Amino acid sequence: MAATYKISEGCPFPLGATWDGSGVNFALFSAHATAVDLCLFDADGKRELERIRLPEFTDEVWHVYIKGLTPGAVYGYRVHGPYEPDAGHRFNPNKLLMDPYAKEHVGRLKWGPELFGYEVGHADADLSYDERDSAALVPKCRVVDTSFSWNVDHKIRVPWDHTIFYETHVRGFTKLHPEVPEHERGTFAGMAHPAALDYIKSLGVTSVELMPIQTFVNDSYLLEKGMKNYWGYNTIGFFSADPTYFARPDIRELKRMVDAFHARELGVILDVVYNHTPEGNELGPTLSFKGIDNASYYRLLPDNKRYYINDTGTGNTINMSSPRVLQMVMDSLRYWVTEMKVDGFRFDLATILGREDHGFDEGGGFLDSCRQDPVLASVKLIAEPWDCGPGGYQVGGFPPGWAEWNDRFRDTVRAFWKGDEGQVPELATRLTASGDRFNKRGRRPWASVNFITAHDGYTLNDLVSYNDKHNEANGEDNRDGHSDNKSWNMGAEGPTNDADIIEQRERQKRNFLTTLLLSQGTPMLLAGDEFGRTQRGNNNAYCQDNEVSWVDWDIDERGRALMVFTRKLIYLREALPVLRRGRFLSGEQNEELGAHEMRWLAPDGSDLDQAQWDDANMRCFGMVLDGRAQVSGIRKTGSDATLLMVFNAYHDVVDFTLPDIPGDTVWINLIDTNQPTRDELPQFETGDVYQVTGRSTLLFALRAKGAMARVYRDLAELLTTNDALIEQ
Repeated sequence: MAATYKISEGCPFPLGATWDGSGVNFALFSAHATAVDLCLFDADGKRELERIRLPEFTDEVWHVYIKGLTPGAVYGYRVHGPYEPDAGHRFNPNKLLMDPYAKEHVGRLKWGPELFGYEVGHADADLSYDERDSAALVPKCRVVDTSFSWNVDHKIRVPWDHTIFYETHVRGFTKLHPEVPEHERGTFAGMAHPAALDYIKSLGVTSVELMPIQTFVNDSYLLEKGMKNYWGYNTIGFFSADPTYFARPDIRELKRMVDAFHARELGVILDVVYNHTPEGNELGPTLSFKGIDNASYYRLLPDNKRYYINDTGTGNTINMSSPRVLQMVMDSLRYWVTEMKVDGFRFDLATILGREDHGFDEGGGFLDSCRQDPVLASVKLIAEPWDCGPGGYQVGGFPPGWAEWNDRFRDTVRAFWKGDEGQVPELATRLTASGDRFNKRGRRPWASVNFITAHDGYTLNDLVSYNDKHNEANGEDNRDGHSDNKSWNMGAEGPTNDADIIEQRERQKRNFLTTLLLSQGTPMLLAGDEFGRTQRGNNNAYCQDNEVSWVDWDIDERGRALMVFTRKLIYLREALPVLRRGRFLSGEQNEELGAHEMRWLAPDGSDLDQAQWDDANMRCFGMVLDGRAQVSGIRKTGSDATLLMVFNAYHDVVDFTLPDIPGDTVWINLIDTNQPTRDELPQFETGDVYQVTGRSTLLFALRAKGAMARVYRDLAELLTTNDALIEQ
């Protein structure tokens, strides 16, 4: 080796393996280690070529510089130190460890007893010590050249009020796509294929939210059952993309995908998992963090450091109170923004990231770091605001600048359309961006990310097709997954040939989509819901890397019709700014402007009184959005459309009187979920009675003049167009 490379002290910053054109600097944080060995391997990661003791220890960082080493070099670490589980230390240099800052990985994890720092099956369990070498089973790390020539070098800054998220999975979205070359299906190259991009763009969504792409581990118990961790919420590499998502092993493929999305003005949001790792609890394997510095990386029980705090339900919890661990997460986020140019993040179990020793704290280290970081200030930050720890439910509890998944919207909308009693007051709050949760400290309606379905749970089709979950394929006797889905099968469990039930289900899908896309806040659509994708009643398909989870592109006539309807709704949302106001709506009268921002109406066209609000049997009501209301802090009359939405969850027809609203006397019916296709948009006069079909949604617009009249003409052309949109 001495004849090829020259070793010097190197630098403690940056952490990870960094090639500078002449050589590679290696830097690894470990506060409690006594020594660190760098192991270099052949290109396949199968044979260890050299072992180098890192010569310097600066500010708890071990480091070395190797001149002459180039990108492509494969490596791992062995870390020496005390094996004292009762004190929180689990060092074992017999275990090869993955670099937390690795940008690329070689190989997949192979399960075996050698992965564990203790002797599996020993009477003393994790207090025992295992001397077997794990190198043959552990993925290796690879030094990369990060250079890349971007075609789109500017930020894709989609304003929050125009944002519509589309949640999907890299593998599942293209695995069955007939227009994507077979060798690219299920990969970043497949997502970047024009057929995939053109379809996403045609929907009108603005940002694709990708389920976890960072390097993850397949659980041993799943592999033993012939299944995989399809969702990928088991991250082991926070700076790298999982090797299975590459058509070819080259990080430039991922960059080309992001570049291709940006060329279509589509944002890329990553679902990220910084709350736990696959190393589990005291009986879990030693793959990286546990062997590098267990006491620093994980939250341990204060009075017994042998055991882990388990706020995630997965065995361990990352210790965001540790400055170096917090630095790792922040470095990772900045890397994905600056180097990979992604446009935002959705944080899995984000409450954990804001939890300090005393509990959740919106002024905690991680949330404060994000708030002041100039790089992260330029991207979208979205929290899943709950976990299973103490005080874990924090919807509305995140600081300004954050958006949050709003499960209150999901549950309320499902319950209303299912026909549950007493849902109208709650639904009214959810339709207006859940101001009870988010209207504080200058937060905006976009902070509420509204969704009906997501990867975790039923698809939209299954929500209206199954009363009960059907997770038998997961091999857990149908015990896994939520049992309270607020679903309704309309009279038959699963697929049916009953024409009446099919018609009701299709209308109910349209009701859900209309409610989602016409509500204030930021909508999120689950991929495939726009054409009725099914998971056959499985509401926890985390281990189904097969046709259950993959998007089926063999779309039937009903699916194509629903797709057209969804596109129309998205177009409506974009064309009518009143549907995406930047201020929380209030029902108060603005005497100066002579307008209410909104009004709530009974079927007779009058304002709802308190007795009606309190009536648990009320299932039909209207909502008026007055386009004359001011749209910002500047007190002037607005010029938006005035809209009337009618929601009828009653099982039968309800006569609804069209109200008298200043501005005009003619109401144009834009949407009726009972009549998804029409040759023209009917018009009605104030005082006319519209027979609202049972379980349906309506959207009317008050006739207008000037610029808004031209918008209406464009809408009329679009909303009465059918076949052309199907072919887009």
